[in-house]
Amino acid sequence: MLLLFTQPCSHKKKCCPLQPFTLMLSIPKPLVPSAVAMSGSPQPEPTHSPQNAPMSTQNYPVPLSPPLPPISKQIELNRAIVASSNSTLFSLSVTDILYNDDSLIAVNKPQGIYCDTVLSSLAGDPSQSPELHLANRLDRDTTGVMLITKSHKVASKLVKAFTDHKVQKTYIALCTGPSPGWERVTVRSGHGRSKFGAWRVYSASDVGRALPGGSVVRSMETSFEVLSVNGKGRFREVSESEVRNEEESNVLVVEEKSVENDNNNNYENEIVVRAYPRSGRTHQIRLHCQYLGISIVGDVKYEGVYEWKGVTHHAHHLHAETLSFEHPVTGHRVLLRAPLPPWATQGRFCE
Repeated sequence: MLLLFTQPCSHKKKCCPLQPFTLMLSIPKPLVPSAVAMSGSPQPEPTHSPQNAPMSTQNYPVPLSPPLPPISKQIELNRAIVASSNSTLFSLSVTDILYNDDSLIAVNKPQGIYCDTVLSSLAGDPSQSPELHLANRLDRDTTGVMLITKSHKVASKLVKAFTDHKVQKTYIALCTGPSPGWERVTVRSGHGRSKFGAWRVYSASDVGRALPGGSVVRSMETSFEVLSVNGKGRFREVSESEVRNEEESNVLVVEEKSVENDNNNNYENEIVVRAYPRSGRTHQIRLHCQYLGISIVGDVKYEGVYEWKGVTHHAHHLHAETLSFEHPVTGHRVLLRAPLPPWATQGRFCE
């Protein structure tokens, strides 16, 4: 560190201006104590610790589902590029419209298309309302029921309905893995972002605990029903009473690490399940399928097969089957149903 001072000249008379001189001081850098690694052993204490206050380390909860597979990053990037390219050419077909009135329009969202792309396609129609809003969102590769409101007032009512869990949904998923030892199961766990930003399953007892980035672990719950295993099973349409039924049996409260896939054996079985999400967390069904050891086909983020039985799967196989809610204007109960995509019907069930 340099300090600049002045001093008088050596003469008796004040004949000279003040002369500057420089003094160099060496100031030691402050010592910073080492933090304790979250998952490792404590680091050695600093040699001059008495002069420093101890540093505390946040004890974050440990995720119970695996991190994203290395292969997923490039595959997901390629899928996003293709979806963005398709957005410029996309036009919603009349056959994709499931429901339409003065307040709402519901569509069967195609695979590999973003929700905002569907909304833009509708907004380009001069016959549509200028106040279109997305009432629910689906992942890029998820197909099925997507609901759009036609006014700000209706939009606010539906937002409240979703927030208050008064909207019920069912999904169909094509999975691979060991044959489930259950016909029905409800998975109850925590949900949040890990320190690397990926969505992960956490212990149910971790709900409410802080996570890196300032968020917290939130509760997540999904009920599952096995519809077929290796083509043995019959598809049946779900009734409105089943959609709205929140009775739980065979509840699995997550407190331990997830089932690990065995690449040699666990992909032999082809399983179709119906999912009833009881909460609305990001990637909820995909995460719970992974936790159960039956990852969704094509879902490379969550250990789903990419190439299987000679076929490359360029998207995950998840379909938003139904959406049930009270109409925000008429008050009548509405059950919207989207037809199943080909992957959910071809050879998946007994005739």
